Amino acid sequence: MSSTVVTLDVPQSADRVWQLIGGFGSLPDWLPYITESLLGEGGRVRTLTNAEGGVIVERLESFDASARSYEYSIARAPFPVTGYRSTLTVLDRGADGARVEWSGSFTPDGVSDAEAVALFEGIYRDGLAALEQTLAA
Repeated sequence: MSSTVVTLDVPQSADRVWQLIGGFGSLPDWLPYITESLLGEGGRVRTLTNAEGGVIVERLESFDASARSYEYSIARAPFPVTGYRSTLTVLDRGADGARVEWSGSFTPDGVSDAEAVALFEGIYRDGLAALEQTLAA
């Protein structure tokens, strides 16, 4: 099993950041790579469409609004991993703003640990850079 975590510190309040990213269907609001998010099964499954028309299906595993965190798994995606679980959390840094943590664990399938880790680090890093731009706008 491999894992990775990427963080972003922003000057906005944790509540403001969570308001933007805390909805399980909200990825298109801050992540330009995801153009559509359709919720199903009472909001527990999201079907994402990316800019190239690819589809990713993810399942909400846990949600904690008071901790500003949710965990999800991948049900279907073109990634070379199995057993993928990810957590998105917004931490309150008081007067310094908020820290966003995006982490994941997975088992590489047909690629090395380093390749799988690099893939998700890139996805998380690019995603958090897009979030930073959205918050600054």
